[in-house]
Amino acid sequence: MSVLDRFRLDGKRLFITGGSRGLGREMAIAIADAGANVVLVGRDQESLNATAADIRQLGRSADVISADIGLPADCERACSQALEQFGPIDILINNVGGRRINVPVEEQSLEQWQQIMDINLTSTFLCTKLVGGEMIKRGNGGRVINIASISGMVANRGIGGRSYETSKAAVIQFTRAVATDWAPHKITVNAICPGGFMTEPNVRWASQNPQVIETFKKQIPMGDFGQPEDLGPLAVYLASGAARYVTGAAIVIDGGYTLW
Repeated sequence: MSVLDRFRLDGKRLFITGGSRGLGREMAIAIADAGANVVLVGRDQESLNATAADIRQLGRSADVISADIGLPADCERACSQALEQFGPIDILINNVGGRRINVPVEEQSLEQWQQIMDINLTSTFLCTKLVGGEMIKRGNGGRVINIASISGMVANRGIGGRSYETSKAAVIQFTRAVATDWAPHKITVNAICPGGFMTEPNVRWASQNPQVIETFKKQIPMGDFGQPEDLGPLAVYLASGAARYVTGAAIVIDGGYTLW
């Protein structure tokens, strides 16, 4: 067997939240390119359909579920629908997340705090419980990939909304804890921790806060932000047999930002 064959995902099926745009789209397309069929979940039907069409051009099946994963009831519905209509699921990527607010702790409301926790942490818990739980029942192993952030390791300069850092740190520890529980079931659970990537929300943020973004960029040893397509190969690796002995890891991909 060629070493490249270990990265193939033929016959596997991916369930990815926030899979129609940004980092999620690039990971979904990369995993489809490696051979997997895909179930995309997101809020925007138009972008879901567009990404699904691109995946089908690769010769894979692509099904879509419209849901707001940041709402726990909608998240549970999407997971149940995927399992009932499109299962079994072999690979789960918990990608939905975001900061969404720039509010100092002393001004942040409990409602705002809970909203960010639900988007970043509760959604990861629910999808892992429901979709990952079915992997345990099937007994054939599986892959869970949680998209955390370097913000779960460091505090970002010049921006409020510390519920983001808190929730992403919790995602990293949740990853480690579940990895220990599920290792006997041959299910690996890993986290990817991106640094600054020029996704659509960050492009908007950059236009509104150019000085903050420029300061951030100067602090990256490699001198530039990551592009969404940089994440695809790492997702393929963690989803594949090549990473069978990797679990509980929090892999940083940030151009060296956290080295200083």
